[in-house]
Amino acid sequence: MNLTNYHSHCTFCDGRAPLEAFIVEAIAQGFTSYGISSHAPLPFSTHWSMDWDQMPDYLQEARLLQQKYAGQIELYIGLEIDYLNEESHPGITRFRELPLDYRIGSVHMLYDDRGEVVDIDVSSEAFRKIVDTRFGGDLDRVIRLYYERLLRMIALGGFDVVGHADKMHYNADCYRPGLLDEPWYDALMNNYFKEIARYGYMVEINTKALYLLETFFPNERYFCLLKELGIRVQVNSDAHFPEKINSGRREALSALWQAGYREVMELHDGKWVAMPILL
Repeated sequence: MNLTNYHSHCTFCDGRAPLEAFIVEAIAQGFTSYGISSHAPLPFSTHWSMDWDQMPDYLQEARLLQQKYAGQIELYIGLEIDYLNEESHPGITRFRELPLDYRIGSVHMLYDDRGEVVDIDVSSEAFRKIVDTRFGGDLDRVIRLYYERLLRMIALGGFDVVGHADKMHYNADCYRPGLLDEPWYDALMNNYFKEIARYGYMVEINTKALYLLETFFPNERYFCLLKELGIRVQVNSDAHFPEKINSGRREALSALWQAGYREVMELHDGKWVAMPILL
C-alpha cells in the first residue's frame, strides 16, 4: 500500500499529539518511511506555526527519535514553509541552512487591500466573509493573488514538494459554484501546473479533506494533466492526529492509477525514489 507519509503536524505547531506518537502509530500500521513537517516559523507568531526559538528542540527531538526507532522505520525531518513575501519564503538563507531532509512549500496567507495578512486556509463560510470584507467581494482577484504567490514561490525555490497545490479551489467553488469549469480558471491552472513541471517540483496528493469535503488537493480533475506533464507525485495525509496518518491513501493511489500513474515518490535511504503503486 506504499505506506509512507511526509506531511504531518505535531505539537510543535498545530498538530494534536507529540511527534513520537505519530512515529509509534506509523510503525504500528507498517509504514516504511515517515516524515514530520511542522509549520515553519513566520515573521510573526500564529496559533498554527512554530516560533524560531522552538527550532532547536524540534530538530533535536526528531534526531533522537531517528536513533530510537532506527531499524523499525525511516524517519525524516522536514518543514512546511510558507511563501509570505520576498523576505519570508522557502528559499531564504535561514531556511536553507537548516539540517532538514526535505521541505514542503505552501501558501496559506494573502495580503488584503489594507496590506494586512489574511489567513485564507479556513472554512468555506469564513472564506466567503474574507472575500467580501477584505477584498471587496472580488473572488477573481483573490484567486489570481493566490496563484501569483504560488508561482513566485515556485520561481524562488528552496523546497522539494508543492504542498496542497490548489488548496483554495474548494472554498472558491463554494463561493461561486461552477468556477472550476470557467475557461479563465482552467487556463490559469494549466499554466500553474506547467510551471511546476518546468521547475521539476514534486506535487503531493493531499488527502486531508477527502472524507470531510470529498476532494483531494490538487483536485482529481488535474491528475491526468499532472501525468501528461511528467510531474512526480507522492501521497500525503497532512495529518494532525496520529490516527489519520493513513487517511485517504488507498483512494488517492486508485485515482492516480486511473489517471495513468504507475509510480509514486518515496524517501528511502535519504533519497527520493519512484516506487510502484501497489493496489
